[in-house]
Amino acid sequence: MQKQKKEKKYIAEIKAGSKVVTKSGMHGKILSLNDDGTCIIETGAGKVKFETSALSMEMSQKLSENTLIKK
Repeated sequence: MQKQKKEKKYIAEIKAGSKVVTKSGMHGKILSLNDDGTCIIETGAGKVKFETSALSMEMSQKLSENTLIKK
């Protein structure tokens, strides 16, 4: 239950411009968040619409950590 609460908080705090990874492994940057529980993600292949529940908190945080280390 703690993990579910953390994921819910992560999804609520995410904003446009954040780099994310979906649970299926697709990497991208959030372009917009919609009120219907979806978001538009820009990937190398173009723009894709996803449910926000498809975002992976763990993999997105690892991506952010790796980005910070490389800078």
